[in-house]
Parts: sequence; C-alpha cells; structure tokens
Amino acid sequence: MKRAIQAIQAARRPLILAGNGVVRRRAHEAVRRFARALNIPVVHTFMGKGIMPDSDPLSLYTIGLRLRDYPALAMEQADVVIAVGYDFVEYAPCYWNSNRDKRVVHVDVSPAEVDAHYIVEVGVLGDLALSLEQIGTGLSPFKPDWAKRERERIVAGFEAERAGPPTWPMRPQNLIAEVRAALAPEDLVVCDVGAHKLWMGRMFPCEAPNTCLISNGFASMGIGLPGAIAAKLAFPERRVLTVCGDGGFLMNVQELETAVRLRVPVVALIWRDDGYGVIRWNQVVRFGRTMSVDFGNPDLVALAQSFGAVGLRVSHPTELRPCLAEAFRSERPVVIDCPVDYAENLRLTERLKG
Repeated sequence: MKRAIQAIQAARRPLILAGNGVVRRRAHEAVRRFARALNIPVVHTFMGKGIMPDSDPLSLYTIGLRLRDYPALAMEQADVVIAVGYDFVEYAPCYWNSNRDKRVVHVDVSPAEVDAHYIVEVGVLGDLALSLEQIGTGLSPFKPDWAKRERERIVAGFEAERAGPPTWPMRPQNLIAEVRAALAPEDLVVCDVGAHKLWMGRMFPCEAPNTCLISNGFASMGIGLPGAIAAKLAFPERRVLTVCGDGGFLMNVQELETAVRLRVPVVALIWRDDGYGVIRWNQVVRFGRTMSVDFGNPDLVALAQSFGAVGLRVSHPTELRPCLAEAFRSERPVVIDCPVDYAENLRLTERLKG
C-alpha cells in the first residue's frame, strides 16, 4: 500500500482506468469517492461505462477505438495509470500504452496479467473499495487543471461532431443524441456488436454502471435482442432498449417469438445500413476496397409484424424520438427500422488522424 501511495503521489498527470471489474464488484461508489477527493480524472473501458457519471467533470468518457480518439490523447499524456478492475480483454494495453512509458498501479482482487505494455509497478490486491480507501488516506489532492483541460477538450470534440443540421440517413452522433434524450438515466440499453457499438461505446453518456451493456472481448454479434429480453425479465420495472445493426439483429431475430410469447415489451432499434458496417469500415481503411460485406434486408417492419410484434419505420430525423416514445408505450415487443449514414465512419477516421 505504501508503494502504491508513493507511486501515485509522484505523478504529474495521474489517471484512473476503470474496468468492468469495478462494475462486477459494485465498487463504483468507491471509485467516485477516490477520484473526487483527489481530483483524478477517470477514463472507462466500454464495459465500465457509468462508473463515473459522464456528467461529472472528472469523467473522460471511454477508450475502445483503435484510433487516437479524444480520451486516448489523455491516456497518452498520463504518467501514472491507476488501473482499477481492469482486464486485458476489455482494451489491450498495447493500444493505450504503446510507448510503454506509463507507471501502472494495478488495483484488483486478482494479480495482474503482464505483457510488454503492462508492466505493473505496484499491485494492490484485495477488496476494491477497501484498497482505494486506504490508498486515498495517504494521498494529497492534485491540482484540478489537468482533469479540467482534458475534459474540456473531449467535450468540445464530441460537440463539434454533433454540430450541424440533421441529415438523412441519420449520422451515428445524432442517433445517439436522440436515443439519450428519449431515455431516463436508469433505463437499460443492451448494445449488440457492430459499428454502432463503437459509436455507442464512445459517445453514449451514462450516469450509472450497467445501464449500457456492451459485449466486448469475444464481442458476440446477435447478443442484443436476447440480451434485452433477459434484462427486461430481470428488471421488469425498467424500460429496456437494444441497439442493433441489421446484421446482428438478423442473427437472432427468431428471439422475437420468445419476446412475443412471454409478453416481454422490449424495444429493438435497428441501425440499418444493409451490410456489415464495422467490417466494411476496417476493409476500406486497410485495403481501400470492400468485399462480401453488403447484403439485402427483408422488410424489417413486416418481419416484426409477422412475429406478432410491432414494427415502426423512421423516414425522417424528426420521427425517431416520437417512434421511441410510441415504442415504450407499447405492451408488445417493438422493432424500429432506422437507416444510418455510416459514411461517417471514414469521416471519423480522417478526423482522428489529425
């Protein structure tokens, strides 16, 4: 414990990397107390979203893209990383410590895995809340300038991306803004796997952990609809939305029958681009062309209705929020077909190159 305190207190730009282990062990309140008492900013993995509320000045949102996204720039500048409940599978250290220049304090119930980019200077093993409390009592607060500057830059970057009039099809940034505005902080979002997951992971604000569930690691496409059904069965009093790509949705569309039969009123919002968006994105970036990523879709509204669910279609940017409101009033499962402009993927790649 003493060595951990010494390593952190010597930092000029300390940063907390909060992983899914914090969520699993319900230690998010301890992370919040620790960060706020010491003015240390928090960056989350995709699976750690909401550990620090994104409305908090100390939240630097998430890392997860294999690009130099705005939070990744803060990671580059950090000299000491306090990794709390972090697992390699969430976001490999080679992406956030490529120069191997970070001093790492590993706080978890299990010993750290070690590789060339994750050399632990100090490992603190034990109950997360108790460990953070004991480390915190030996530290003096840091000046807030570092956290404030990075937060302002990240927020400004996201605001610049959202700027401009609505487009059709809708850009991912605008879709996320509409979804967030339609949901209460305690509502549940289950995110399927695809390009939409990367956008939701980086830009969808969360105020509490386990309110935006993202499959990482093996990243199994098709988790969205069955995951939402399970979430609604576990928390029937909360509204549950699954955000899916058309590819992931069709992989387990048969579960609509389950939702109808069990009378589970979940809402599935389909970001439709008639293809495998994230694979197309990676192919263009790496090879300059695409292959075998485009497919034809059925009429998703008629498909939903054939199961006995409700089908809705968005045909203008102003229609999405009313569609979501109507869907959440329904006592049956609802599928919303909403086209998305994934040309924004390559625009994001070009922006972040700068």
